Amino acid sequence: MTRGPRVSRLAGLAAATVLCVTASGCVTVHGELEVLPGATESEAAQALEDFVTAYNAADKAYDPALDADRVTGALGAINQAGLKARQTYNPDGNKAHKPLELTDATYIIPKKAGWPRWFLADTDSNRDEDGGKLDTRWLVAFVRSGPGALWKASYLAVVPPSQVPEFTLDEDGLATPVEPRSDELVVSPGDLSIAYTEYLQKGTPDVFAPGVATSQWRETRRTTRRAGFSYQYIDQPLSGSTFGPLALRTEDGGALVFFSSKHFERQVAAEGLKPEVNADVKALMTGEVTSSLTKERISIQLVHVPAREQGSGSGGRVQLLNRLPGLVSAKGE
Repeated sequence: MTRGPRVSRLAGLAAATVLCVTASGCVTVHGELEVLPGATESEAAQALEDFVTAYNAADKAYDPALDADRVTGALGAINQAGLKARQTYNPDGNKAHKPLELTDATYIIPKKAGWPRWFLADTDSNRDEDGGKLDTRWLVAFVRSGPGALWKASYLAVVPPSQVPEFTLDEDGLATPVEPRSDELVVSPGDLSIAYTEYLQKGTPDVFAPGVATSQWRETRRTTRRAGFSYQYIDQPLSGSTFGPLALRTEDGGALVFFSSKHFERQVAAEGLKPEVNADVKALMTGEVTSSLTKERISIQLVHVPAREQGSGSGGRVQLLNRLPGLVSAKGE
């Protein structure tokens, strides 16, 4: 069931996703300078249906080729690597496949000029956590790069309904995208990946609210200890091409933003010991593990960024609502 471009039912804003893919915020194709809706509601509904169909086919067969043309960006990298790994050790497919269902969809459609165009689908899934006791919404961001291109899912976040915000809408019910270089927020969308990875490495800039994927993750990495092993972490921003930030203005003056990042974890063993290699790592690994193992992950972050006028106090920090990481490669040495 669909409910139009947006309804006021949603109030508020994360556990396992809005948009502008280029530095300028849009690409002009064939002289298209008119500000238009990113999609019609029927186009958005069809894009969601096509994504779910392809996703289920790929998940059932563990075949990345079956949904490769329906995913892109960070979600595409995570999805394709995961399917590739599972196909390696489950060549007969997914015996426990349960079809994904995304229903009760609301489409938040921004207006913009040129290409790429995009929209956000706020949906209910049949994958609620804790045996269905914890209600969640699946937020899926879709991007279309040009007039002849397919709609592709680029970001995903799974959040409680209370964390889905009210978006700023015009008289036609269309949302407002936030440019990557906008200076109206505490951190511009285009700087979030850099700010987040620098924060994880150095603890600065101190613009993120304390939480599981910010202060607690830094502390966990700092205090990780295992006899005979050492750990090294490298965090890198990821914002080029299809990995760019996607942002929508919210009614409180801030923005809901998706952004990507890349993270490396290197485990080095003392003489006589060897890092453990599980099935997923083995399937995506190059080289041979003798004394060290490096894992590479791509991560999707969904955040709420307050308006700059709110300052950097406790109410003016970036709230990380959801982080969805996925292993994409590994290297043994």
